[in-house]
Parts: sequence; structure tokens; C-alpha cells
Amino acid sequence: MSHTRSSQLPGPAPAPDDDTAPENTAEAAEPKPKPEEAAAPAPDTDSVPGAEAEAGSTTEPLAEPKPEPDAKPEPDAKPERDAEPGPDAKPGPDAKPEPVSKPEAESQAEPDAEPGPDAKSEPEPKSEPEPKAAVAAGAEGAVGGQGWRGRHPRRARVLDWVGTGLAITFVMFALLVPNDITKFEVGRLLRIPAEGILGAALLLVLPPKARRTAVVVIGAVLGLLMIVKVLDMGSYWTLDRPFDLVLDWPLLDNARSFMKDSLGNTAAQAATIGVIALVLALPFLTTFAVRRISRLMERDRHTASRTLLVLGTVWITCSTLTLEVADVPLASHSAATLVENRIESVRDGLKDGEAFEKQASVDAFADVPPDQLLTGLRGKDVLITFIESYGRSAIDDPQMGEPLSETLAQKTQELKDAGYASRSGWLRSPITGAGSWLGHSTFLSGLWIKNQSRYNHLVAGDRLTLTEAFRRTGAWRTVGIVPGTQKAWPEGEFFGLDHIYDSDQLGYQGPKFSWSTMPDQYTLKAFRELEYGKEGRKPMMAEIILTSSHNPWAPIPRTIPEEEIGDGSVYHRLQKAEGKDPKDVWKNPLDVRDEYRKTIQYSVSSIVDFVAKYGSKDTVLIFLGDHQPNKTVTGDNPSHDVPVSVVAQDPKVLEKIDDWGWADGLKPASDTPVWRMDKFRDQFMTAFGPQSGDTPQ
Repeated sequence: MSHTRSSQLPGPAPAPDDDTAPENTAEAAEPKPKPEEAAAPAPDTDSVPGAEAEAGSTTEPLAEPKPEPDAKPEPDAKPERDAEPGPDAKPGPDAKPEPVSKPEAESQAEPDAEPGPDAKSEPEPKSEPEPKAAVAAGAEGAVGGQGWRGRHPRRARVLDWVGTGLAITFVMFALLVPNDITKFEVGRLLRIPAEGILGAALLLVLPPKARRTAVVVIGAVLGLLMIVKVLDMGSYWTLDRPFDLVLDWPLLDNARSFMKDSLGNTAAQAATIGVIALVLALPFLTTFAVRRISRLMERDRHTASRTLLVLGTVWITCSTLTLEVADVPLASHSAATLVENRIESVRDGLKDGEAFEKQASVDAFADVPPDQLLTGLRGKDVLITFIESYGRSAIDDPQMGEPLSETLAQKTQELKDAGYASRSGWLRSPITGAGSWLGHSTFLSGLWIKNQSRYNHLVAGDRLTLTEAFRRTGAWRTVGIVPGTQKAWPEGEFFGLDHIYDSDQLGYQGPKFSWSTMPDQYTLKAFRELEYGKEGRKPMMAEIILTSSHNPWAPIPRTIPEEEIGDGSVYHRLQKAEGKDPKDVWKNPLDVRDEYRKTIQYSVSSIVDFVAKYGSKDTVLIFLGDHQPNKTVTGDNPSHDVPVSVVAQDPKVLEKIDDWGWADGLKPASDTPVWRMDKFRDQFMTAFGPQSGDTPQ
């Protein structure tokens, strides 16, 4: 609380209440009186009727009072011994200070005396400017005041400069850090951001009130930019593309479900809380950092102006000459480019729904009579099998491709020995890293399902899917084997499946293998016992999802004799004896790649062994990958290609796809044509539709 000096008599200046007052301000503001001036008596204004006292005023000298003729002394007035000297009178050399009475002395010494009714406040004397040393003490106030800063001025200065340095570093990091974590390099953080220069210049020229508003706006925008970059980092790592601010929000719930299934509910909740806290904290942290930088520039506007002028000149020079260090441009405008791209992405996202509806409305097979659909496959058991994360990198990458090529060659020979032939090609998936259901629906619907919004539109419509085409004919029983589905899946009806076996209906009693609810070998065994192995059944179309090769690829089940599988309880013992901890595997990318390759070998072996043992001349197997694995396995800039194979004993089946140009065996050639995955449905239904010699059954 501040103190008010008495307006009656001059007194000592009050001591500052807070630690923000400059050091020795009181001494600078109130000069010490000379002995003669201190002893001089104050004019007695009470003895002069009508006079207005302005004690301590230095603007005008007091006029000499003139007594009126009939003036009488006040009742309480005391007679003066000697005549009062005039205001211009000066003491002689031998004059002695006139003694002051006790009441007068007390009134002079009392700083809190109440002012009289006619008294005016005495103006404070002007203080000297603050010394530059006090300004340099820090951003939050001088160190000479009371409190911790006054007791530890050196530490206070150090902490202030450290705080300012952290604020500048944090703002630079927010502007320069890439939104793709795989592109993170220290050199990128040493560039000159144009956005930072322009923002600082704006704060420097704005008036105080507008500047305070601009600080909040700039800080909030910078915080939102950081949030977008964090979302992009996760999306690039899993999907190899930036986060779609319009269409990708439903994927966050899927990401949480994946963490829950892979790491447990406690870890998933902790991660969720941490992400929410980060999102809420970032705008406040960036605003605080911008505010601190703004105050630094306010204290020394001249230095700030010169610094910005130099940085601007350097940026223009580096941009004009395209100067780079380690292939990284020194002049950066990446934040502005990111914002521009996001605005364009939002526009495209808002238009995407309308464009997709137009595409979905065009369907060459929508009005084809059921008896003319898939006539070339009548009487066959058709197994459409998706192998999780089975991508081109597993075949083309030297570290993984050589051992997997040996497995594919071995399994091709086993199929030949069992009377089967095979053809293989490439399909380009709309996604990579994650989002299996988007790949599945693209393959089955003949539409490019690249985001969750398109998927929602698809399942809410009446598009003819490949699986629905089988059911519509009435010639097949259609079933879905989906061990990864652990809750209700109403979309199954849209895909034309007569019955769906999820994780609960497959009867598994063993442990989960990380995200995968059960080993592929058990899934295929349950399929045979529940549907495929029944006698007297009608031809079957089955959509089978194999999940053992799902991220994080540890622990991996191993192939065991079928008679040992039982209800899956045996895997408790096998997992404890041989299973690897995902946390240990993911410490080394080379270990991750090796475990991924092993899971693909396991899944491919499981489905090929099943068909070779339990298939027949009427079995047609189509198996493919749904998407590439994430960048830990593929590296930067992977393709979206996945292998696809068709296996059959009946030579007429493969004759119908001879013009596809696919390679013999289970391994596609490097020059095999690549189709977009949404083209497969039409190609397949055309190849196996009504042709000469086909007789519907």
C-alpha cells in the first residue's frame, strides 16, 4: 500500500512498499535540507484570516499578509513574542534559529497528519531518471527493492536473462520445428524465420494497448501452430501424410483404442491425459513467451530496432542468394507455408464429401441382375484374406526381402505340390502405416476411401461391394472372420456378410499378442471348425482378417503342430517362454524391422499352409496386404504398394486373369503393373462375369 505525504508540512518521503521501486529512489527524490532551512519556522497560516496555505509550494512566493483594521486575534491564538519576519527577510550573520514550540515540532514530525479543509496536496518533487543498471536488472522489475530480488540481485538478473533466453528459444522452436518428425535436424532450428522478424516488428511499432492485444493473438496462434505440428507428427509417423483438420478427428479415438489394446488401459489413460494437458498448455506457454520478448523490446527499443533491421537484411540476402547449410535454406518461411497448406487442406476437406458422393453414385455393376454376377466363380469357395501391414517394403527391402523371398518361393512350391497355381501383382493402397479398414473398404467397394469421412459416407449408402455381390447372387454363404473386432460392428451388414465371427465368437482362450487378439494359426483353425470344415454346406465366400502382423510386431507367435493348438491356452506358456517385450524391441529400429519381417513370414505361411492342407479343386484364395507398415520399417517416402496374389487349382480361374500381366508365383515382379486398389473390384467382377462358356449354377 502506498503512503500519502502530508499536505501541511514537508516531511520525509515514504519508503516503497514493493520490490518494483528503483533503488535509492527516496534519496534521489527528497534532497536533505540545510541546517538553516530546517530550523526556520513555518509561516503561521492560521493567524491570517482568508489565506490559503500551500506549504512546500515552490511555484510562487507567499504574499506578505496585511492586517485588517478591525482584526482581532482568534480565541485560541497565542501571542507572538516578536514580530514575524516577512517572506523575503534573511537572517543576519549573528541571528540564531528561533525555537519552535512543542506542538509545532510534533506537527512537523507527524507525516500522517490530516490536511486542513483548505489545504492542497503538495506536489511530489520530480525524481531523477532510473539508472541504466536498474533497467538491466531483468524483465520483471528492478532488483533493488524489497523481497527476494532485493536480497539476491545477481541471482535475480541471471534468472531474468535465462527466462528471456528460454522464451526466445521456445518461440524459435515453435516456428522452425518441422511437422514431420523424420525430418527433424538440428540445422533446421538454426535458420532465420521470416514470421518471427515480422511479428517482432509489429509488436515494436504498435501502441501499448494494441501491443498487449497483439501479444495474446500472436501467442495463441503460435500455440495452435504447435498443436497442428504435433498432430502432423503423429499422422506422418502412422499414415505418412499430414493430419486432416476436417476429416481425421475420428482417427484420434482409434489411436486411443490402439494404445489401450497394445499398452493397457492405464498407459492409454496416462497418454491421453498427457496429450490433453499439452494441448491446453501450449497456447499459454507461447503467449507467455511472446509477452516476455515484447517487454524486452520495450525496455530497449533502439537496440531491438537495430537487431530486427540486421536480421531482416540477412534474411533477404539469404533468400535472394538461396544460401543453404546441409541442404537446408537459411531463410525460412516454413510456418507461413504450413498455415497456407492447412487452409488449402481445409478447403479441400470441406469439398471432399460432395466430390465423393458424385463418385459413389456412378456404379457400373449396381443394376446387373444377380444371375449375371460372378458367373465364372460359381461353385467355388472364395477366400478373400487381408494380411495386416503386408507391404511392398517387405519384399523390396534388401534386409527383409531376401529371407521373405525364400519363404515365398518355398510356399509357391508347396502350393504346386498340392496342385495349385498362383499369380501375383501390386495394388496401391490409399493409406500407409495404419487405417486397415480404409484399405479393406477400398478393395471391396471400388471407391478410393482415403479418410474416415469417406468411410462413413460409404457404409451409410448402398454401394455394391464385392462381398455383397457374392451374397446378392444367392449362390454363396458369406461370412466374416474378424478377430480384431472387439465390439459391435454394424457395418458388417453393409458389406454383405451373412454372419460375422468377432474375437468373442472365435472361442480363443489364450493371451493377446500385443494388439493382435489371437495368432493367425488359431484364427484359421477356428474358421475351419466353425464354417469351412462343415459337411454338406453350400459354396462359401469368406472375408478373413489376419492380425498377427499388426504393429508393434512383438511378441510373435510361432507355428506349432495343429493338434497342439486346442482352444489357444497353450499360447500362455509359449508366449512367456519365447515372446519379446515390445518396449525392448522398439529401442532399436533394426530389431523392429527384423520382427516385422518375421510376422509377415508367419502370416503368409499360416494362410498358405491352411489352403494347401484343407483346400480343394474348388478353392480360390485371394490374399493381399492392406497397407505398408509405418516409417520405422519403410523409411522415408515409402510407396503405398502392397502385394496381392490369386491362388487356385482350377486352371480356368487363372486363365480369366491372364491379361492382367501378373507374375507367376507368390512374389510379384518388380516390373509387374501397379493398379490403384479401388480398381480391383471392377477388374475382378469383369473377369469373372458373364462370358462365353459360363453357365450360372
